[in-house]
Order: sequence, then C-alpha cells, then structure tokens
Amino acid sequence: MADDPVKECCRLIREARAYWDAHHNAACRRARTRALQLYNTLTEEQKARIPQVLRVWLRYRSEKYFGPQRTRSKRKRAGE
Repeated sequence: MADDPVKECCRLIREARAYWDAHHNAACRRARTRALQLYNTLTEEQKARIPQVLRVWLRYRSEKYFGPQRTRSKRKRAGE
C-alpha cells in the first residue's frame, strides 16, 4: 500500500472506474471493495481530500450496482 492512504484510495477508485468502463465486473467489484474498505478507515479530513467526483462514483456504484437490493443476473451458473 502507498504511504498516503488518500492517494491509494483515489488510485483504487480510479482503477475500479476503469474496470467498470471496460465491463470487467468482477475486477471492478474487487477494486471497489478494496477502495471502500480503505475509504471507511479514513478520517473526515482525509475523506475531504478525495475529489468529490471519485467519492460520488464510489458511493453511487456501491449503492446502486453492488448493494443488497441489486437485481440478480438471470443467467444460470454452473452447478445450479
């Protein structure tokens, strides 16, 4: 991990956004989960240093696409 947790959190959010744009959902989920875990350890002052566009993306994607209320895929998985 980088020395500066704010920089690392921004990097992880940008990485998740790049995976999202490329439709790599599993990789996006992994990067977003790591970013969210790190984000939740930051102080309020550190959170304020993260650009708003990144904070909004993290929160929006977390709630809309990765939250418990999300619509499940209709595709059958192996073993079902």
